[in-house]
Amino acid sequence: MYNLDPVTIAIIAANVIMSLKGFDDRLFFEKYKFNVGSIRRGEQIRMFSSGFLHVDTTHLIFNMLTLYFFANAVIFALGPLNFIIIYVASLVFGNLLSLYFHKEEYWYSAVGASGAVTGILYAAILIRPEMNLYMFFVPIPIPGYIFGIGYLLYSIYGMKKRIGNIGHDAHFGGAVGGYVVTLILMPSLFKTDLGHIGLLAIPIIILFVLYKTGKLH
Repeated sequence: MYNLDPVTIAIIAANVIMSLKGFDDRLFFEKYKFNVGSIRRGEQIRMFSSGFLHVDTTHLIFNMLTLYFFANAVIFALGPLNFIIIYVASLVFGNLLSLYFHKEEYWYSAVGASGAVTGILYAAILIRPEMNLYMFFVPIPIPGYIFGIGYLLYSIYGMKKRIGNIGHDAHFGGAVGGYVVTLILMPSLFKTDLGHIGLLAIPIIILFVLYKTGKLH
């Protein structure tokens, strides 16, 4: 068991409290979820509040478990304040990318901490690219940077094919937010780990090229 920092506990608590409220109060859920039409009408709070709501208990538990496993790697390296900065920036950046790609779909809605949590996951991978990750269906350890590249490539595929009821663009945006903000806060990585930084940038470049060539959708 990890000894969680109070900041991580506070974020998990906020997610649990708001999600439980949303489960029981549909009006609350509808008022604070990510919705393109409402945001474009000026309800900017949804860009932040939607990151603390979840569809159901499974969705909530999965995101909080992921945060639980990767939060300490970021906090130990950068401190609680910078952890919060990365978390919030990833949350907002994920929603900004979703808003950009769905700006004409006024009905488009989403909830979940996935963007923020993915940002923390990518920050942890940047800080410790040698970490090994395990997937439920893969019995062997996967190097963190390999997982990171694969996950973003899958997110691009999911965005292109619109696979499942999943906000792949929010995941991708959150990952990019975590990637960029971590490098800003820890520029020493450019001297110590330029190779992994370059490798993790490949999916970002691919997304940019696909978008510019009109092949994303």
